[in-house]
Amino acid sequence: MEFDVVQGDIAAQRADALVNAAGTSLQMGSGVAGALRRNAGGPINDEAVSKGPIDLGAVAVTDAYDFDADYVIHAAAMPHYGDGRATVESVREATRNALAKADDLGCESVVVPVLGTGAAGLDFEAGARCVCETIDAYDPATLSDVRVIAYSDAEYRTAAAIADRVRATNE
Repeated sequence: MEFDVVQGDIAAQRADALVNAAGTSLQMGSGVAGALRRNAGGPINDEAVSKGPIDLGAVAVTDAYDFDADYVIHAAAMPHYGDGRATVESVREATRNALAKADDLGCESVVVPVLGTGAAGLDFEAGARCVCETIDAYDPATLSDVRVIAYSDAEYRTAAAIADRVRATNE
């Protein structure tokens, strides 16, 4: 599937769905989850937590509140038990399930952060490779605009270079 890599704040993106980098408790702490919690304009954290805990790799959906989106899909790539660290497998499963849920909801556009990095402990390059490969291999039903978002300049350059390599490998 075709996808783009963009740089910016996920809370400022316009799409049918925004994907939150969640943990299994769905408690919205720092990183992507914190940015979404701070900018939602409503009780998104309370709504998310009321739907948890969920299994590692699973997703839950909340209202998008004040975001220019219809849904926030909370993708649990990080366990809130054990060592609390994401793995390539948990990122792959959470990414795949977020895309499938966006399709189930009839979304045409979705913005996906590099799941499992930051507080979740997975190396950014490994997380970006996993997210990009999973999106590239996904066969969409309704999705036509999928964007991987990176916040910093360095993360954007890394994710964009990985996306280029993934696309070149599969052409």
